Amino acid sequence: MNSRRNFLSGSVATMLGAALVTKAGAASLPEAPLQSSAATMPPLMPPNGRPYNPVVTLNGWTLPWRMKDNVKEFHLVAEPVVREVAPGMTANLWGYNGQSPGPTIEVVEGDRVRIFVTNKLPEHTSIHWHGQELPNGMDGVTGLTQPGIAPGKTFVYEFIARRPGTFMYHPHADEMVQMAMGMMGSWVTHPKNPAQHRVDRDFVFLLNAYDIEPGARVPKVSTMLDFNLWTFNSRVFPGIDPLVVRQGDRVRIRAGNLTMTNHPIHVHGHSFEVTGTDGGWVPATARWPEVTTDIAVGQMRAIEFVADAPGDWALHCHKSHHTMNAMGHNVPTMIGVDHSGVAQKINALVPDYMVMGDKGGSMGGMQMPLPENTLPMMSGDGPFGDIEMGGMFTVLKVRTGQARNDYKDPGWYKHPPGTLAREWTGPMPAADAAKAPPADVNTLDVKRGSMPGMHH
Repeated sequence: MNSRRNFLSGSVATMLGAALVTKAGAASLPEAPLQSSAATMPPLMPPNGRPYNPVVTLNGWTLPWRMKDNVKEFHLVAEPVVREVAPGMTANLWGYNGQSPGPTIEVVEGDRVRIFVTNKLPEHTSIHWHGQELPNGMDGVTGLTQPGIAPGKTFVYEFIARRPGTFMYHPHADEMVQMAMGMMGSWVTHPKNPAQHRVDRDFVFLLNAYDIEPGARVPKVSTMLDFNLWTFNSRVFPGIDPLVVRQGDRVRIRAGNLTMTNHPIHVHGHSFEVTGTDGGWVPATARWPEVTTDIAVGQMRAIEFVADAPGDWALHCHKSHHTMNAMGHNVPTMIGVDHSGVAQKINALVPDYMVMGDKGGSMGGMQMPLPENTLPMMSGDGPFGDIEMGGMFTVLKVRTGQARNDYKDPGWYKHPPGTLAREWTGPMPAADAAKAPPADVNTLDVKRGSMPGMHH
């Protein structure tokens, strides 16, 4: 994490000229820490203010703050960033404080918060605090509740975090472009009582999507639905970190959806309950067991379960195209088509051309050259070979020996004897062959009016 002290020395003047600066906030600007790593950072234990149980942002981090006059002050810088989508591919996005999504903001119910927002983009911006109950003038809708934050300017938002829950932040200025470029972040308001809603592991991330042509680095911002990179916090599998938990932990996963479609998020090996929505915490009597929860556009969900089953369990969006990486969608189905002869002729012109799709879509064993700065449709090596997944896919790793606050990847699960699916090598039962109909009864003779009750 880097300091922006040098940058801040030049931004104070612009802050003083901003329309929404308060007297308390105008005295100075808090630091705007910079994060360059795409790895999952350890939870940020609160150094001051009210105590709470921090979250872990998947492939992300929490924004530090300072306390001033009993107000929790943050500083976000909207700016162009370079995000590693997965090893082998980077994207030129827009984000906050060096990353897309921006850092998670964590506060406590009742906290008064003051958020400085500096704009280093080439166009105006704003921030909408999605789900917050706040004064109208702090809602961040350009043209409606505030003027846009011009390039080089800094605005201040100030309000009380009135209710606990899971929220988001994103621009409400040139929204189609700025969100397609990656501008968003998570917000968690913890309850006043740290014992309320307490869990052992608390993860948070955003569902987002990009359309980046192989070889390119900038998303196509006009794409509406046909994205080719479906991501958790702007990462795709195998670039998404696992969710590491200890057997017996009560686990919470919070996810917000800022894509253009819904995502049925499915967890293997465990059933869970939806415990939180956009409107806050779900009463215990209103929860029900699920293994998949559908998160619609603009919604947040919190699910909880006891990780009672050790192993490596898949966690993914259940839309199959959303667990693929940079793929073309307008291609014919070639299953059962023998085009090897054509391939030989094409190989004379394009030596690297490979026959694809005649037996299915599996490409695990293919070593096909790729354009620069893109990813295979499906990739990731597991203990038994290729994990034919990409996109919105990761692994929930439940271990008996994991320490309470240890989030390090424990490696692949070692299955106890007798608990692993295996090839059957014993005798096979004789298959019943389909019998041909007798030669003299192969025609059903139906005569008009021969069936009682039928009319024509």
